[in-house]
Amino acid sequence: MIIAVIQARASSRRLPGKVVKPILGKPMLARQIERIRRCKSFETLVLATSDHDADDAVATVGAECGVPVYRGSLDDVLDRFYQAAKPYQPSHVVRLTGDCPLADWTVVDAVVRYAVEGDYDYASNTIKPTFPDGLDVEVATFAALATAWREATSPVDREHVMPFLHRQPERFRLGNFENGEDLSALRWTVDEPSDFAMVSAVYEALYPGNPEFGTDAILRFLEENAAVAGGNSAIPRNQGYQTP
Repeated sequence: MIIAVIQARASSRRLPGKVVKPILGKPMLARQIERIRRCKSFETLVLATSDHDADDAVATVGAECGVPVYRGSLDDVLDRFYQAAKPYQPSHVVRLTGDCPLADWTVVDAVVRYAVEGDYDYASNTIKPTFPDGLDVEVATFAALATAWREATSPVDREHVMPFLHRQPERFRLGNFENGEDLSALRWTVDEPSDFAMVSAVYEALYPGNPEFGTDAILRFLEENAAVAGGNSAIPRNQGYQTP
C-alpha cells in the first residue's frame, strides 16, 4: 500500500494563513487537494496538521474535502508526518506540502513509479532540482521513514522530515527523478504575498476554461505574461530552510 501525506499549517512566518487563503472562492489547500486527487499512484491521501487552535481551520478544510486528518506536533513535523502514516502501515509514503497549489499529479505519479521501480529507500525530484519549485515530490519507504523518526535529533531533521535520509547516501539508497528540461529557476510555491499573487493569476486565467490545467498550460501562460512570471522570481529556492 502506498499513501500520500500532505502537511500543512496556518502559522506560516512569511504569509500567515496562506493555506486557507481563497483562490477562486476556495481555500488554497482545497485547490491543491483537488489536483492531487487525480493521482493514480497511491491509495490514500492524509492531511497532517498541528493540534494548535490556529490550525483548526486547516483541519476543517481537510474534513470538508473528505480527507482523513491527523493532528500532532506543530514543531516536530517528522513525528507528525510519521504518526499520520503509521496507522496505514504502508510500503511507501509520499510527502507533499500544502504550499504547492500548482502541484502536478502526473509528476507525482512519475516520481512514485520511479521510487518503487528503482527500489529506493528515498527518491524525489529535489535532490538535484529540475522541476519548478512547487512541484516537489518526495517518496520514502515506511521503513526508512521509521528509521528517521527513531534516530533523527537535529531541529532541521525534525522540522523538514526527509533530510535525515537524503543526507546519508552511504546508508540509504537514494534516487533523483529529473525533468527533461531544467525548470528549477521557476517558482510556483507559495511563501510570500507575491507568490500567492502569481498563483492566483494562473488560476484565474486557466481554471475556468480547464480545471485540469497542467504544467504545459502554466508554462505557456507565464511565457505570454512576463509580468506575472517575474513577480516572485527574485525569491530564493528552499527559502524555508534558510529563514528562521
